[in-house]
Amino acid sequence: LAAAAALTVWQSRPESGALTAVVSANGQEIDRFAPADLENEPRTYAHNGYTLTVTAEGGGLRVAEADCPTQDCVHTGTITRSGQSIVCLPARIVIELQGGSGGVDVILG
Repeated sequence: LAAAAALTVWQSRPESGALTAVVSANGQEIDRFAPADLENEPRTYAHNGYTLTVTAEGGGLRVAEADCPTQDCVHTGTITRSGQSIVCLPARIVIELQGGSGGVDVILG
């Protein structure tokens, strides 16, 4: 019964398409792209007096360099799944992954 219920929920989830990176500064979207677009050339974002360089790595994204004081965005590492994000508070920049193939995270039973 539990397996049938899980299968019903899993099959009813809409396909979300390709993984997309959304970059926001101060809550306003400033860029949207497929992570694969960064394989040849990183992107740089400047806001609030700080600059971040975003690169592709291992099928995901990471902040390779930043001139913010705490470097939390750099230490976050690589994000690869929908819903994951990198936040640079001093720059007020958020990089979030959206879409992708809504895979199953956990099965309880």
